[in-house]
Amino acid sequence: MAKITKQLTGTGVAIVTPFTKEGKVDFPALVKLIGHIVKGKCEYLVPLGTTGESVVLSDAEYYDVLSCTLECANGKIPVVAGLGGNNTTAVLKKLEDPIFEQVSAILSVSPYYNKPNQQGIQRHYRAIADQSPVPVILYNVPGRTGSNVQVDTTLELAKHKNI
Repeated sequence: MAKITKQLTGTGVAIVTPFTKEGKVDFPALVKLIGHIVKGKCEYLVPLGTTGESVVLSDAEYYDVLSCTLECANGKIPVVAGLGGNNTTAVLKKLEDPIFEQVSAILSVSPYYNKPNQQGIQRHYRAIADQSPVPVILYNVPGRTGSNVQVDTTLELAKHKNI
């Protein structure tokens, strides 16, 4: 875990996903945006977080945005992929894709809408961390999820070798 802590020091930029007027992902704009961010000397990229409109993308669009980001980063800058949701099984299914072996870490939002209790939040994150090929960063945003990952829950989850 010390390696990832060093790798993700500094400024990470949560990238928005640009769209065309027709509602499609605007890949030329995404490439330009990533180039601008990298030129600005940020230390790592964070695509597909809650800022990146990941919940409204199809699976194909999600993987295309992640692939585009990895291609633009070209191994020169770490990529932390946003991967979360309120359906633990669906998150685990996505993790089966080998593309996640190419990212430095996963940023995973606490389950939203369902408002799980703290035990449910722990089970959700442990399942993800058990399957993830890279470290998992907990993302607690109560205003969006409707629940709060409490301090005791965070401390308990921090004992997991992949969180």
